Amino acid sequence: MGDTAIFFDHIRSGNLVEVTRLLSKHPELINARDSREFTPLILATYYGHLEVTQFLLDNDADIDEKDGSGNTALLGVCFKGYEALAKLLLEAGASVNHTNAMGATALIYAATFNKPGIAKLLLEHGAKADVKDMRGNTALDQAKMQEAADMIKLLQDYS
Repeated sequence: MGDTAIFFDHIRSGNLVEVTRLLSKHPELINARDSREFTPLILATYYGHLEVTQFLLDNDADIDEKDGSGNTALLGVCFKGYEALAKLLLEAGASVNHTNAMGATALIYAATFNKPGIAKLLLEHGAKADVKDMRGNTALDQAKMQEAADMIKLLQDYS
């Protein structure tokens, strides 16, 4: 197994010591890609590893790189519901209105999966509530489909 595969294994497990060691030995791994087109940052956030994510950001990981479906780290944490990571990424300058291959934004994901805390963070950082995905649905449409009363109210308050 090569250093790239080992590096990604350590990211998956959240082993900051080994991630640090391998990145110092191979700085080109900072924006490498695995077989699913995940970058180290996307993978660290997918598994909810806050310290590894911070380390990667501190070492110039590209915050808005996309995976094979066009998702950024921010879209992934909104899907997974990792509010602390969403806050970290937003404060580090992640693109709040990026759309993936299906036209979804982080706010649409937060609404679809009923994550009002994340939705509020996104809105406070300039997320546009009127963006429509490929099916023509906005975040508010998604919240209504989920019958998520708190999310509906939050999105209506920002409209």
